[in-house]
Amino acid sequence: MVLKYDRCCLLLGAVAIFLALFASGQAVSQAKNPVAASDETAAPITQGQRVFTCGHSFHYWIPPILTNMAEGAGIHGHVAVGLSAIGGSRVIQHWDVPDDKNQAKKALREGKVDVLTLAPMHQPDDGIKKFAALALEHNPNVRVTIQEFWIPWDKFEWPFKGNPDAVNFDAAKIAELRAMHAPYFKTFDDYVLDLNAKLGKQVVYVVPTGQAVLALREKIIAGQAPGLSKQSDLFSDKLGHPRPPIQALAAYCQFAVIYRTNPVGLPLPNILANAHKPEWDGKLNRLLQELAWDAVTSHPQSGVKSAATPVLKTKDR
Repeated sequence: MVLKYDRCCLLLGAVAIFLALFASGQAVSQAKNPVAASDETAAPITQGQRVFTCGHSFHYWIPPILTNMAEGAGIHGHVAVGLSAIGGSRVIQHWDVPDDKNQAKKALREGKVDVLTLAPMHQPDDGIKKFAALALEHNPNVRVTIQEFWIPWDKFEWPFKGNPDAVNFDAAKIAELRAMHAPYFKTFDDYVLDLNAKLGKQVVYVVPTGQAVLALREKIIAGQAPGLSKQSDLFSDKLGHPRPPIQALAAYCQFAVIYRTNPVGLPLPNILANAHKPEWDGKLNRLLQELAWDAVTSHPQSGVKSAATPVLKTKDR
């Protein structure tokens, strides 16, 4: 009987040690990645969000398009709280606006913001960290989105030192574009991972607009983009300011991240409907929605999983 008791104790002890080691391993894993998204985190959001936007000319047109899309999805209560628009800006420039004029800080301190969208110019800067910390201080459930965008002039250089007249979007090859964007995307992804680790939870989310734009350019090259015959159809100038198709694509990416909902099936947004381009119709709209959803669900720091419920409430038109 004593022998059996000893064996039982040894077995229980081994189980206890295993459970302790397992729990320790889990703790270490969480310490390395404290911001891993849970199924609950990835669930679609149906409540309208209060959104404040800070950005440059590749981003500050987002609010009305996003509002239009939220309405099209039947989401009630979406509010564009405010906008800080500074051309060619880094995030720190929005932070450094004097407090008596800084509407972003005011809204955050009053707890009026559910989502703050930011768009750094080329490289992350301390403004992101400062805004994220302030936002989290006044709203424990706040989310900050960072737009990774397409590189201006098709050249990874800021400020640009080349000859704008030499820029030829239509000559670009997708492999070259992806290779050029890769270090830019990695810099942002690494920064966001590190920042979230310091914050102790996922507060900052990546909106992979640049990846979606590259996918759209690949479709154009392959002749698979309805209403778009060449890459330059996407841009209004050599710098790369977006025309309505990219603006709609970027807003779909924001919508997918903010509401964790598939935009496929939403009606033609006003940005396309009012462009006086009949060829920018439901077929192109559908493609933009699919590319946005694919980019967002493929990015590990978007907070969105592909299992999220699709909209499919309306038909393309």
